[in-house]
Amino acid sequence: MAEPQPGLQLQSRPKATEQTTRPPLSAFDRLKVVAFVLFIGLLISFARVEANPVLSWGEALYRSYVADGWILVALLLEAIRQASFFVAERSQRYHQFWRKSVFGRWTKRVAKMDAWTVYRAQRASRTVGVLILLALVLGIFQNRSPLAALASVPGEVWERLPFLFQIVIYAFMAILQFVAIFWFLSRGGVDTYMPSEIQTRFADIWGQDHVIDKVKEGLVFLEQPELVEKVGGYVPSGVLLWGPPGTGKTLIAKAVAGETGKPFISVEPSAFQAMFVGVGAMKVKALFRKMRKLALRYGGVIVFFDEADSLGNRGQLAQGGWRPGAAQTSGVAGDGHWLSDHSRRLLREGASFGLVGAMSPIVVGTGGGGGMGTLQALLSEMQGMEKPRGFLFRNIRKLLGMAPKQPPTYRIMYIMATNMPDALDQALLRPGRIDRIYKVGFPTKEGRKRTYEGYLAKVPHTLTPEQLEKLASMSPPRTGAEIKDVVNEALIHALKRGSVNVEWNDIIHARYIRQTGLPEGFVYVDWERHAVAVHEACHAVAAVHLRPWVPIDVATIERRGDIGGFVSSVDGDEQFAQWRSDFEADICVSLASLAGEKLFFGGDNSAGVGGDLQNATAIAYQMHGVYGMRGSIASLRGRPGAAIGDLKEGVSASLDDRVESTLRELYDRVEQLLREKRHQVLAVAHALETHKTITGDDIDAILYHGAGPNVAGQIYAEETFMQAIEAYHDAANEAHWTHDPVARALPVPPSADGGVEQSTDGAEAKSWPELWQQPGATDETKNEARGREHDA
Repeated sequence: MAEPQPGLQLQSRPKATEQTTRPPLSAFDRLKVVAFVLFIGLLISFARVEANPVLSWGEALYRSYVADGWILVALLLEAIRQASFFVAERSQRYHQFWRKSVFGRWTKRVAKMDAWTVYRAQRASRTVGVLILLALVLGIFQNRSPLAALASVPGEVWERLPFLFQIVIYAFMAILQFVAIFWFLSRGGVDTYMPSEIQTRFADIWGQDHVIDKVKEGLVFLEQPELVEKVGGYVPSGVLLWGPPGTGKTLIAKAVAGETGKPFISVEPSAFQAMFVGVGAMKVKALFRKMRKLALRYGGVIVFFDEADSLGNRGQLAQGGWRPGAAQTSGVAGDGHWLSDHSRRLLREGASFGLVGAMSPIVVGTGGGGGMGTLQALLSEMQGMEKPRGFLFRNIRKLLGMAPKQPPTYRIMYIMATNMPDALDQALLRPGRIDRIYKVGFPTKEGRKRTYEGYLAKVPHTLTPEQLEKLASMSPPRTGAEIKDVVNEALIHALKRGSVNVEWNDIIHARYIRQTGLPEGFVYVDWERHAVAVHEACHAVAAVHLRPWVPIDVATIERRGDIGGFVSSVDGDEQFAQWRSDFEADICVSLASLAGEKLFFGGDNSAGVGGDLQNATAIAYQMHGVYGMRGSIASLRGRPGAAIGDLKEGVSASLDDRVESTLRELYDRVEQLLREKRHQVLAVAHALETHKTITGDDIDAILYHGAGPNVAGQIYAEETFMQAIEAYHDAANEAHWTHDPVARALPVPPSADGGVEQSTDGAEAKSWPELWQQPGATDETKNEARGREHDA
């Protein structure tokens, strides 16, 4: 391989503003105008000879080049122009005089004019120039004055109109079918809203103050671009809003247009999708032509691309930053409602690392969108290089030796919204196209409160400020659209019960319906209903005592799909990271179902605990293998082949043993708790069987003998009533082993006169002491005996 010679180096060309003299012209550039003028004279001579056969060629050439005079004038002007160029190529002073003093002053004066006025004046001047040139040419060929020749054009066209009309008809019929198809295909998908049509303002958006503050910063520079441009910067022109659906991305875009008073162009996701290749690119170019005109007319324009992921992605091989096509999985087994938001997110992450039995991955990212040609056309239009001036305008300035005029600055603000940022092409996100990327996430507690206040202000209601504060705390992360739907559902519930005022119970009912869906109306057999209630009561009691900082939202035994019941907690969105104690509390609440079923049903347990065990195991593996909790320091994420399924022999066995030891330790802890809180578990189970669904406030009322929204917790402080519940549990336990109906009716609270139970199935009433007449054996002794009998 030859070594590069030391004397050969690329010389950088100076910028046009740095050149002291005019760059030399080539021989072709010096002679092309002269050749063109001479050629025109030759054509005129040929036309004269054809019109007058007796005229000699010498006479025709003389008349064309000398007698008419205009060719000599044109040649003289070209000679003066070339002489000026010749001097400017050698004299710095002469060149700078024309560049700065003459053309420079003119350019500065024009720059002070309104961009729209300059655009209209240039278009008018081009039209006048074309008419003058046409008049001169027609005057020469018709041997008349230019004005008379131009005035005769309408008459000449009228005489030849039938012939011209036939030609037009033939051409029109030939291409009509193609023009019509492509024209109709290029319509639709783009809506333009003028400033007076947009009423949305930033004050209409609740719960996204941090995003709005950032967007406002960009609008300051859009309204006053000179603030940043005069110091060498540029105005950011692109904003990407990404986040879950319904968080207000489109609303923010409309508010931007409303606040700035600029035209707003909304591009639908399907706008660039077309059956034929090239139609999408044609629609992109038409869109940008329209935007440039609106930008000049109104000083700026805002274009909004909704569902920007539909634009497509050109590929993943060379992409960086986000990982297009990354698998999005869910590793939460069973219902998992009682887990905190952090733990559910942890399980989803763990599934993608192979730490638990992950579900089939759902790959997102490479959407076809509007086709490669459409995306490339969009990228080309959005690129940093500005569109040059028109053909005639550029060439006239070049003919006069003037520097090409810079195109006007089009103030165009691009706003894109998506809930799949991984699917966007990286070229679309680079600075210059998209300069700001903001996440529009779930509103915080204060944002949720403000959103509830905004939507409730539109309907009659009786909620107090304290209830609104509590509602915001109870609500897990919800979008503005979901909060609006809850308020509307509450209004419908109020109307159904005959009231026009939304009350607290209407809101609570609407939350349950939207959060958990409608129950199926499934009817359990009585002993299995009791088992499900005990299962969920164990979750609830363990959550209250081991994780008091995460309040319970709702507990239910109403079946929904494959879920027989659940206990859900209010997600604490104020805490950013979880600690070892948080994870251990979640594991204990998970294991409470297994410990409780074995404790209350003589060592027996149902298959319903399988999902709880899977969740607890997944969290324990993460604690040991990722987060350095429970003694281990090494993280599996830093190890090649990070999935636990890939670990072999000693490493896998050691990790399994440590996880099992942790689960056993936490199982013993929660079992001891449930043993001590036995009466509380049975009380919560009784309330669940009675009401099917209760709130977290009801559970607190039961445990601490207060008054809840649906349950009077004071009754569970009565010893006789708790004895009746114990008796019912014993009967349900007996039926569990024999699969017979429960011999006792579900106890109900005593009547106002006290001491008498009304059975739920209409059975004969019995006094409390009669309900608690049991054999002398203890409950644990009887359960142990049943277990031995069942094993035998």
